[in-house]
Amino acid sequence: MLEPSQNSLLPPIPAKRYFTIGEVSELCGVKPHVLRYWEQEFPQLKPVKRRGNRRYYQRQDVIIIRQIRGLLYDEGFTIGGARNKMEGEEAREDVSHSQQVVRQVRTELEEILRILRR
Repeated sequence: MLEPSQNSLLPPIPAKRYFTIGEVSELCGVKPHVLRYWEQEFPQLKPVKRRGNRRYYQRQDVIIIRQIRGLLYDEGFTIGGARNKMEGEEAREDVSHSQQVVRQVRTELEEILRILRR
C-alpha cells in the first residue's frame, strides 16, 4: 500500500476497534467536515453508522484516510487523481490475490493428481 512521507509525523493509531470522527480527525490531521466530504468522493471509505447517524471508523478506515491525505496534501494529487490512484492500487491487490489463489489451487490439484496416479 501507499506510505506517504508525512504520515510518519502523525500520532500512532491506538489499538481500538472503533474510532469516532473526532478521534480520526486528530489521528489524521484532517478536520471532520473534510472526512465527511472524502466519504462521498472515495468509495473505499465506508465508516460504520450507528445511532443518530454517528460515524465509527475502523483501523483500516484510518489507514485509508492517511493514504488519501498523503496523496492530496503531500503528493499534490487532485481528488480525481487520488481516487484513480487508490482504485488502481485496489485493483492490483485484487489481481495479486487472485493469482495467489490460482497458484494454491493448482498446487493442490497437482498433489491430488500425484496421489491418484499411485
